[in-house]
Amino acid sequence: MPALLGQVSPFSVFLTIAAIGFLFLLVSLFFGEMFGHDLHFEHGGPGFFSARILSVLVTAFGGFGALATNYGLSALPASGVGLVSGAFFASLLYAFARFLYGQQASTDVRGSDLIGQNARVVVAIPAGGVGQVRCQIGEQLVDKIARSQDGKAISENAMVRVEATLGETVVVLQVQTTAGGT
Repeated sequence: MPALLGQVSPFSVFLTIAAIGFLFLLVSLFFGEMFGHDLHFEHGGPGFFSARILSVLVTAFGGFGALATNYGLSALPASGVGLVSGAFFASLLYAFARFLYGQQASTDVRGSDLIGQNARVVVAIPAGGVGQVRCQIGEQLVDKIARSQDGKAISENAMVRVEATLGETVVVLQVQTTAGGT
C-alpha cells in the first residue's frame, strides 16, 4: 500500500480534490442542499459556510493546485496557491450571493405599514358594519376590509385615514375635505 501511495502524483491528488468538489457542487445545485440545511443567517442571506460556496472553494483549491503542480511547484506551495485561489473564488461567490439576496423585494404589507395612511372607501361602510378601503403603499395598491372608528356610516369614495389594524381588518376615521364635504 505505501508503494502505491508513493506513485500518486500531487497533480492527480489535486485533480481528484477538484473533481470531488465539482461533483458536490453539481449535486447541490440539482438536488438542493444534500443534508437538508444550508448554513445561513436567518434574515441576513446566505452564509459563507453554505454547501455551494464550500464546494466552489474545494473545486478551486483542487483545480489551481493541479495547475500550480503542472507548472513545477511542489505540493506545499501548490496547496498555498490552491488555498488562496479557492478562498478568492469562494469569497467572490459569497459576495455575489449576498448581492442577489439584497436585491430581493417583498410584497408583504404589514399592518404597521397601513397605520396613518390615507385610503379611499371602495365599498361603503354601513353604520356598525364593514366595508372595504383601498390604500397605496409605495407602488402597491392594498385593499382591506374596514370598519369606522366611531361606528358611523362612511360613503363610497370618501377619504379616510387608517387609525388601527385588527388582524386583517383596518379601523378608519373619515377625513374632512377642505371644500366643506363630509
